[in-house]
Amino acid sequence: MLKIDGVSRTFGNVTALDDVSLQIEQGEFFALLGPSGCGKTTLLRIVAGFETPDAGKVTLDGDDLLAKAPNRRPISLMFQSYALFPHMTVAKNVAYGLERERLSRQEIKQRVGEVLETVGLSQHASRKPAQLSGGQRQRVALARSIVKRPRLLLLDEPLSALDKKVRADMQLELKRLQHEVGITFVVVTHDQEEAMSLADRIAVFDSGKVRQVDEPVALYERPRSPFVADFVGANNLFRGTASGMEALKSDEFGMLPGAPLTELVAGSAALLAVRPEKVELADESAVRGLAGNVLDVSFYGGVSHISVDVPGHPKPLLVAVQGASTVQAGAKVKVRWKAQDAVIMAVDR
Repeated sequence: MLKIDGVSRTFGNVTALDDVSLQIEQGEFFALLGPSGCGKTTLLRIVAGFETPDAGKVTLDGDDLLAKAPNRRPISLMFQSYALFPHMTVAKNVAYGLERERLSRQEIKQRVGEVLETVGLSQHASRKPAQLSGGQRQRVALARSIVKRPRLLLLDEPLSALDKKVRADMQLELKRLQHEVGITFVVVTHDQEEAMSLADRIAVFDSGKVRQVDEPVALYERPRSPFVADFVGANNLFRGTASGMEALKSDEFGMLPGAPLTELVAGSAALLAVRPEKVELADESAVRGLAGNVLDVSFYGGVSHISVDVPGHPKPLLVAVQGASTVQAGAKVKVRWKAQDAVIMAVDR
């Protein structure tokens, strides 16, 4: 549906986007994920029509999108700040775009009523934004965006202004709403959990480039570059060289088990990544594993995070176990994992 082909954009000496190409399907919930300044919002603004690329093409259903003015594009953009009109009621805020199109009063009333019902705000139609909670204001902004029935809805950090509990509720609400209205959503976020919980597919950005595009599970379990492995979720990283087998050769720890993502040349620089929940704790007398000392145990309700200092490794290893841990700080342990639970990748990507 949306095809972005070789898009580049620079601001003075800063390269915001460097030959970015993406394809987004009809009805997909697609996330642009990356740290601040990586180019994801610039790409969103190009699609919306607020920025012009230095090079590249953007098409929607095969039509050149860049040739159309922002107000002529079948696209809605929901701003990070929501940008609601404070002097208007909820219903008036939602109706504003339809009134600008000079639709009949009857059609405006019907469509506004339907969309407020969809987002659960029918009872608040006569209130002003100042009389609403953060989550409710976010729903008004969503309602205003979808009432015009765009082909594509762009969301710029839509949940960043909400507290953690409301954000979790609104993540479910966004997903439900997207399925219900059938509009293609593209969301910009730096929140990994938000992207993983919402999106059908995720594009990870770094320094203006797309490092990986994948479904959430594949992105988490099989990162294809050191940046993605380090940025998406917690990971324990080991540097070394490819061994030609299912192991990384490390100067400090010898052969560490792992599954190469692609065929690597023996002796080439490589990185092993293993997730905290894949690491096992064993008694210090165990035959296999890396010896270490437990530095700290943190309980997070359903899971405990155990920090283990392994001599020779630059930072403590993180181990995640279900429930409360019986291990105490100061205990001597060994950490280990299975080869299929760790990935080995080239470091020059």
